[in-house]
Amino acid sequence: MGTVNIEKMRPHVSVVRLNRPERLNAMSIELCLELRDTLEQIGRDNDCWIVVLTGSGRAFCAGLDLKDGSAIPNIEGLPIPRIGPHAMRIYSKLVPTMRQVPQPIIAAINGVAYGGGLCLALAADLRVASESALFNATGIVNGLTSTELGASWLLPRLIGAANSNDILLTGRRIDAREALRMGLVSRVVPDAELLELALEIASGMCEYSPYGVQMTKQVLWANLENPSLMAAIELEDRNQLMLGMTDNLPEAIRAFDEKRKPVYTDQPRRNIYGGD
Repeated sequence: MGTVNIEKMRPHVSVVRLNRPERLNAMSIELCLELRDTLEQIGRDNDCWIVVLTGSGRAFCAGLDLKDGSAIPNIEGLPIPRIGPHAMRIYSKLVPTMRQVPQPIIAAINGVAYGGGLCLALAADLRVASESALFNATGIVNGLTSTELGASWLLPRLIGAANSNDILLTGRRIDAREALRMGLVSRVVPDAELLELALEIASGMCEYSPYGVQMTKQVLWANLENPSLMAAIELEDRNQLMLGMTDNLPEAIRAFDEKRKPVYTDQPRRNIYGGD
């Protein structure tokens, strides 16, 4: 088994599990490269509609592995000043990779999410936590900066500047209850119920149009960077029209009339303008 495992525990749902429990799933170079490859692989899996990201054992991810002795790949011939940025991007590219994966990612945060682990949670589309979850911006505690892997951009947009500054500047630990109050996570459950909750959420999302769910993720992320309400609406309009060209809405109407759940296929809509 590698440092990252994939399991299909429900139809159309892939569970990605960080698998270094003896190191609290700390981010070694090997784990980061394997996680990026795994996410890119899942992004190409048309049978996967939702991803659940969690950790093995008693932690989600303890952040950078300070004792990782792995060699940095592909640095042959690079001068010293160029090696640092090359190494840094092994970690930082995980966040845009999570954003670019078409499927929504649910972070099931079991235990500590420190430093880079916190950043992985921030990069997910939904966050649910166990009662034992703990969050911490570890960089500043270790003499570095807490602004890493997109945290300075993501965290204020999730919980506001006041709460974000409190976490990133003080380095204090945030428990699951406070994370819920801040809006860092949306649900908290007992430890033994966490994965089942994430799978239930994922399975519920699979009842919707996978096209519609993926386009919703796309627009939510794009409009975080959009400074204009009108530009945001233009993007929404186009995606809504794209989905309107499918048979999904007529199927929803049929299902309502027939008192059953709709089955969305994302197939083209016929007779949309009264023609054949």
